[in-house]
Amino acid sequence: MKKIYIFNPDNDLALANFGEHYTPPHSALKIGEDLDVLPIWFSEKDSRVICREVSNSEFENTISALGITFESVSWREAAATAAEIMPWGWNPSLRRKMIDMGFAAQRLPTMEEIALLKSYSSRENAVKMLRELKESEDGFCGESYYFSTLHEVLDYLASSSVDNVLKMPNSGSGKGLVWIQRQITTKQTDWCRRVIREQGGVVAEPKLNKIRDFAMEFSLENGKADFVGYSLFKSAISGAYTGNMLLPDDAIEKQLSEYAEVADLQRLKTMLKRKLPLYFPKYRGFVGVDMMICKAQKPMIQPCVEINMRMNMGLVAHTFRKRFVKESSQGVFVIDFFKKQGEALEFHSKNKKKHPLHIENKQIVEGYLNLNPIAKNTCFTAYAVIERQ
Repeated sequence: MKKIYIFNPDNDLALANFGEHYTPPHSALKIGEDLDVLPIWFSEKDSRVICREVSNSEFENTISALGITFESVSWREAAATAAEIMPWGWNPSLRRKMIDMGFAAQRLPTMEEIALLKSYSSRENAVKMLRELKESEDGFCGESYYFSTLHEVLDYLASSSVDNVLKMPNSGSGKGLVWIQRQITTKQTDWCRRVIREQGGVVAEPKLNKIRDFAMEFSLENGKADFVGYSLFKSAISGAYTGNMLLPDDAIEKQLSEYAEVADLQRLKTMLKRKLPLYFPKYRGFVGVDMMICKAQKPMIQPCVEINMRMNMGLVAHTFRKRFVKESSQGVFVIDFFKKQGEALEFHSKNKKKHPLHIENKQIVEGYLNLNPIAKNTCFTAYAVIERQ
């Protein structure tokens, strides 16, 4: 059966809100609009994508040279087909929108199933997983606590001698975070009180001295977890995702082995393959477990920073490299934001000249490639820069 893909980057915020009529912030709507064609880089062959019709000849020529054929469809056209729906993630507002657009409810997850997904997506699971992994392996670092009252949070912070980060139980990866430097402020206390009232608790973690961000990506189905690949990524000081290294798994392992034993990484992979189906027995789909290499007395692995129960940019980068980048080349995959009108188009024009694109046998040897059409009003871009090795 053919599949229809949807890029809905507001998913985590909508799932946390859990309202059928949730309105995402403008930034989430804009990234969804600008990058609506993103699924063409990771979707299965001959799939369809709910997006605007691509009318950019330069972009069309590039994807054609890479052997990509896809069909853009509207919401109502998608509703009239029997294809399987593959969103970035499921949430109540997406379900309601699809029903309003004519999708039969029986084709979609029930509200009970989406409620279970919200429970699975809670950071409370990452707190528990980290504790269990540390009990199993002496070489892991990191602390994470789930508190259900403001009194517990304030007591913890008062007893801590380091900076900390507070996290919403449900929010986007890299979002819903508050950094506590020395003492919690009145504004931060109010934030904490509101999150506990709305989501039932707050996660608190001491700040670590991070060296590298990375992740292990898995696929869960029928009570079994399969390892898909590594994600070696970068994030801003705030924790927001900025981009991925485009490297094969063995090259990522080699980079990580500068700080951690490969045997430790392999053991961690095995432990997660066993534990993930136990944590999420009714889940079917991708799971990304974010991790860090941190500086302590020696470099150590923080094995469970986040657990992402949906498609994610690390998986997009992994799939893009595997399908479209020549094995002997490597590069970066970046999500970028340009505030002023025309800035993205100017950046695009400069990089086309600076890094000419070279494609051989439907694979990129080197050069700059925009992964979404760029126009004057584009703010968000996804792009790759590939280098010969």
